Amino acid sequence: MAGRIIIAALALLLAFAAQAAPLSRDEIAARITAPMELGAELTGDGVYALLNSGGTQVGYVFETAPLAPLPGFSGGPIDMLVVLDLEGRFLDVQLLHHNEPIFVSGLGEAPFRAFLEQYQGHSINESLVVGTPYGGAAQGGQLTYLDGVTKATASVRIAHESILAAALKVAREKMSGVASTPPAAPDPDHDEALTFEDLRDGGILTHHVVSNAALQSRFDGTRWQFDDPQALEEPDAPYLDLWIADLGPRSIARALLSPDGLEELDRFRAISPDDEPILMIETARHGLVSPDFVRNTAPDRIGAAQNGYPVALRDADLLVDLAETVPEALREGTAMILRTDRRLGFDPASPFTVTIEAVREHGMFQPEIGTVELKVEHATPERFFSRPVQARRLGPFEEAVRNRRGDLEILAAGLAVLIPTLLFFQSRLAGARAYPAIRLGILAAVLGFVGWWGQGQLSIVTPLAVLQTALAGGSFAFLLYDPFSLLVWVAAIAGFLLWGRGLFCGWLCPFGALQEFAHHAGRLLRLPRWEPSRLWDQRLKVVKYLALAGLVAVTLLSPGHMDKAAEIEPFKTVITTYFLREWYYAAYAAFWLVLGMVTFKGFCRYLCPLGALMAIGGALRLRRWIPRRMECGSPCQLCRVKCNYGAIRRSGEIQYDECFQCLDCVTIHDDTAQCVPLILKSRAATRPPRTAGGVPAE
Repeated sequence: MAGRIIIAALALLLAFAAQAAPLSRDEIAARITAPMELGAELTGDGVYALLNSGGTQVGYVFETAPLAPLPGFSGGPIDMLVVLDLEGRFLDVQLLHHNEPIFVSGLGEAPFRAFLEQYQGHSINESLVVGTPYGGAAQGGQLTYLDGVTKATASVRIAHESILAAALKVAREKMSGVASTPPAAPDPDHDEALTFEDLRDGGILTHHVVSNAALQSRFDGTRWQFDDPQALEEPDAPYLDLWIADLGPRSIARALLSPDGLEELDRFRAISPDDEPILMIETARHGLVSPDFVRNTAPDRIGAAQNGYPVALRDADLLVDLAETVPEALREGTAMILRTDRRLGFDPASPFTVTIEAVREHGMFQPEIGTVELKVEHATPERFFSRPVQARRLGPFEEAVRNRRGDLEILAAGLAVLIPTLLFFQSRLAGARAYPAIRLGILAAVLGFVGWWGQGQLSIVTPLAVLQTALAGGSFAFLLYDPFSLLVWVAAIAGFLLWGRGLFCGWLCPFGALQEFAHHAGRLLRLPRWEPSRLWDQRLKVVKYLALAGLVAVTLLSPGHMDKAAEIEPFKTVITTYFLREWYYAAYAAFWLVLGMVTFKGFCRYLCPLGALMAIGGALRLRRWIPRRMECGSPCQLCRVKCNYGAIRRSGEIQYDECFQCLDCVTIHDDTAQCVPLILKSRAATRPPRTAGGVPAE
């Protein structure tokens, strides 16, 4: 019956899977904080320009779901709004839409939003991971760790991967100037004996001259064409005679600076190790900066760009003392050392363009300013630099396993003992004198370690998310974000084929274990037992299949409501949040535990949708694993009467789709003091033989 209900529901609802639509442009614009504003849409998948108050593009705005629709545990993606600047730094990450069960009505969205706040200021070039360094921070020196959310590690990992996948996609398509690897830095181990001539002839020192005539041609036809008499009188004289060198490599700095100048540069680099010092010398009449320039600020007439993106330059405020081997013309020119931060994406081993602004004024009072840009390209050979080996960010599954290695080892060891014992030594286990204590001990470990500590309570939400993902043709990667629960799922699926619902429902379900403890508490309190008749017991067991079919319908027809519908399971309230929820959720969960004190595992038997799904395994199991005798059911009814689950028919046949593998009937079957056929057989063996006349023989 269960299989027919599920198949009918799937056949009826197969084509209906939905997810939240992307925000409109107006809705996104409302989320951008002034003075920034939303610009034009740049792509068909919802990537917008971010503009500053002057209308200049300073970044990108996009949703994660259209770019990286990685499904969460609800089956639908977690949608977030990401704001990046042009260097790939996160300016903001906002939660837009999700159906992650743990956040919808469990922990609430506050911890999720607090998690997303951690991205601000970090860069897509960093190796960002969720978790904490394993074995000490020193082992993760190049990794940047974001604090996860307790009880929701898998969901925040999915969100994290969605953010990175979407941001890197935008970076690859729109932000070619953002390095995909950490920038190069001067190689401290590289040492060359260089002269000024080596620098000049080897292209290490860039020299660029712009004559007055060349500059005049740029102003011809404008109102400023006659505003530089010197350029008109001396057309062949240089207007700009510029020399550029990167002083980051020590070999270059040593060839250009005096010992005192090199010592001062070393002190600067000790204080600012991430800054790249750029030397500029001008020997003509431009002079590099205006008379109003203030030291230790950005130069007003010098700019730079790399790969089409601006490079932030700032005066290093260092006294430039050139070496005696440098030609006198350079030593008498205007020299300054500028600084730029490699952490902002500047790569000193790649070419970059220096822009020098030439200025003319027209008029005596309130003159009109005219400018042209003189561009010079500079490149320092790669041999002077080294690129750091980027710390490899482990895959989501590897990172999750690393963070929970200890828990996984304990769980794996426990399963490695429990499953073979049930498979090969079932009768010996059930016949052990201490079996009741052993079973309760295992259930206590499942409740405490697997449930409350490990958060390994399986839920119907996961199979429904798998269903929705399969229908949408999506990725099942979300299953890898919680390896602890995944290991429990592997064991449950193995048990599904070997025992039906028995292994999971009877041994591995934390809430099922708690229900069993509630039963024992009821017995200790001497509460009356209330059990429905055999007829009503069978009727009520159908309800869980109807609940499962209903959840399948909600998942396919209205996935946005699946998180609420899944509250039919009290697992989140009891196991995940320790009852710290709204009163009605806590009251609902408490109802089932109180009922369990008088009705044996009522929720598990009558309403659990995951139990209904697992029960299908009772029909698909590979073997009949409970021993039976010819006398079982006729005339002996002891096992049927003793079975708390009502899983034995009057005929003695085991109803495997309702069997929880408690092994009570196996204990009775092998016990010569309980099994009626064995007792009768023992009595027959000890009864004295009778003569033909019915008189006992002597």
